[in-house]
Amino acid sequence: MQHLDTIASELGLQKRQVSAVLALLAEGATIPFMARYRKEATGSLDEVQLAAVRDRAEQLEQLDKRRAAILESLRERSLLTDALQEAIEGARTMSELEDLYLPYRPKRRTRATIAREKGLEPLADLLWAQAQDLDPDTAALAYLNAGLGVGSAEEALQGARDILAERISEDADIRARMRQLFMRQGVIAARVLKGKEADGVKFKDYFDWKEPVSQIPSHRLLALRRGEKEEILSLAIRPEDADAQFLLEKQTVLNGSPAGAQVREAAFDAYDRLLAPSMETEVRILTKDKADGEAIKVFADNLRQLLMAPPLGQKRVMAVDPGFRTGCKVVCLDRQGRLLEYAAIFPHPPAAHPAKATATVHDLVARHEIEVIAVGNGTAGRETEAFLRDIGLPGQIPIVMVNESGASIYSASEVAREEFPDQDVTVRGAVSIGRRLADPLAELVKLDPKSIGVGQYQHDVDQNALKKSLDDTVISCVNAVGVEVNTASKQLLTYVSGLGPSLAQNIVAYRDANGPFGSRDALRQVPRLGPKAFEQCAGFLRIRDAVNPLDTSAVHPESYPIVERMAADLGVTVQDLMRDEALRKRIELRRYVTDTVGLPTLNDILQELAKPGRDPREQFEAFSFADGVNRIEDLHEGMELPGIVTNITDFGAFVDIGVHQDGLVHISQISHQRIAHPSEALKVQQPVRVKVMGVEIDRKRISLSIKALTPAPQRGPRPEQQRGGPPQTSEYLRFKQDQRKKR
Repeated sequence: MQHLDTIASELGLQKRQVSAVLALLAEGATIPFMARYRKEATGSLDEVQLAAVRDRAEQLEQLDKRRAAILESLRERSLLTDALQEAIEGARTMSELEDLYLPYRPKRRTRATIAREKGLEPLADLLWAQAQDLDPDTAALAYLNAGLGVGSAEEALQGARDILAERISEDADIRARMRQLFMRQGVIAARVLKGKEADGVKFKDYFDWKEPVSQIPSHRLLALRRGEKEEILSLAIRPEDADAQFLLEKQTVLNGSPAGAQVREAAFDAYDRLLAPSMETEVRILTKDKADGEAIKVFADNLRQLLMAPPLGQKRVMAVDPGFRTGCKVVCLDRQGRLLEYAAIFPHPPAAHPAKATATVHDLVARHEIEVIAVGNGTAGRETEAFLRDIGLPGQIPIVMVNESGASIYSASEVAREEFPDQDVTVRGAVSIGRRLADPLAELVKLDPKSIGVGQYQHDVDQNALKKSLDDTVISCVNAVGVEVNTASKQLLTYVSGLGPSLAQNIVAYRDANGPFGSRDALRQVPRLGPKAFEQCAGFLRIRDAVNPLDTSAVHPESYPIVERMAADLGVTVQDLMRDEALRKRIELRRYVTDTVGLPTLNDILQELAKPGRDPREQFEAFSFADGVNRIEDLHEGMELPGIVTNITDFGAFVDIGVHQDGLVHISQISHQRIAHPSEALKVQQPVRVKVMGVEIDRKRISLSIKALTPAPQRGPRPEQQRGGPPQTSEYLRFKQDQRKKR
């Protein structure tokens, strides 16, 4: 199997693990399926490791395609030598491959091409040899040719230097060393374009900015690139000229002869005119790829936390899409999220009818036995929440603010039109708010993840890579939770392992035509859902109240015979095993180990029997903002407020404190402990308590702190101080020096 050794070595895995993963991928297995149901084959690799194997295999496949294209091009032009072929076949990166091909790549006429046409390549070879006794001016006289435009020795030498400059710039070893210099010692410099100071005020921090390429964080690089794209900033990436010149001189100049001086001049020209622009382009691509990868990871992590937010569960929900001028759209949903009724109320100016709005809400709550109220956190959200709390609703009906990011996009989407063809966008948006509270995952999968509002610079990164990562994340979350096949939407089913849009539509159509599925095995009747698709999806689909209790669990149908054997060996039923922990403790798992089923799978089965179809998401807890703090103008420095984390970036976390403008907790204000990334301490949708450190109303900026509300850890006296200090032995001093070096 190609690239097995490479992938195993790079990822620190065993070759048998990589081989198994690649074989399963070739058979059509998905990442969630392999992670859950093929642990014995993969050595219990998790989803991250499995995806890394898949992605690296795809990268190497692209490298092979490019390698084959280059070899074919060289063969067609009779340029392929045994040595060149060996070098190309040994290339391990795309940069190395392209460097080898560069001298042979078809190109436009260059200064070097013109010099060769003038017959000056032999002179370039003489200079390149750098013989101590060579007089370049005298040697150049032999190449004068008025007909070809070489009228003087200097013109001949200039042409020869042009040839050498191109030769130097295309040398694979020199390019590799220069690339390394740019990456390690390059500095990215930003300047504001003349006359753009007023237009680019949001980039003011970067009007005169310098930072080492090797140290710049991804968010800052993406911000600089956006400033350049918007024609506010100019960017340049260079190491110190002296360092680049030293590298080239060391690689090209053999001695201090006059010919060596000509080569030095050609090398410096190669850097200024050819190498530096080429290297800057490459470094821009490499650093952009790295920044994209980090930004995409942040987005994917945030999306995972948002999708895996605790669900309220099946409740009768009143959902409110708040508004001032156009009123508030109110919908009532049953416990399955179906729309029962909708209405519009006007509790706020300019068309305020609070008494009528109060009566409408009371009537809807009573008739539909509403158990919870969801209020969107957009315009008029806090005011609507306050109104609902003040109208004397019966009992203890919770009123929960719901993040409505993307709800308007959903309401105008084809998915929403398909679900509610007879309702307008405002009703659809309110339904989405209510369903988000009941089950965030089931509702958010209907949206393009980029519209949800988590992450950083998502529109600036590689969109194909972003989509792939976000799709992986959604698929992972959906399959981790599992899907109730008789109530799931087509969109939710689409993300189930092995299905996709077409089979998801077929499942819904079959369900609509034939009624609820009574068993997992009945899925085999769905058109085009063949054995492979059934194998991939069955374990992730749940059937509540099925005749076979295992159909409600994550036990795969292929393992049902094992569970039945376990029950039979104890003389009980499968239902007995699922009900009675004492019976499960009597199971000797090693008795059921086979060539294909090992202890990892058997332990998973035992856990599922204990908690069939368990939801990995945390328990829902209602959250409330501070009363009376509804606008940014209500804030003042020193206030302590409850908030909820809405987004995490490399530089900090954004927190909603209920004023329609998220505040920023800079990474330095999250914890007294030094953290490398905000995600080490916080997650999206996490309730927090913050202190207002600053408010800029005109710029709509709110600075918050979490650590200001927690005492700094007290540092007690060192043990040596308590004991009067240890003896200052040479061993002790060496130990302290080692500790300092490690730090």
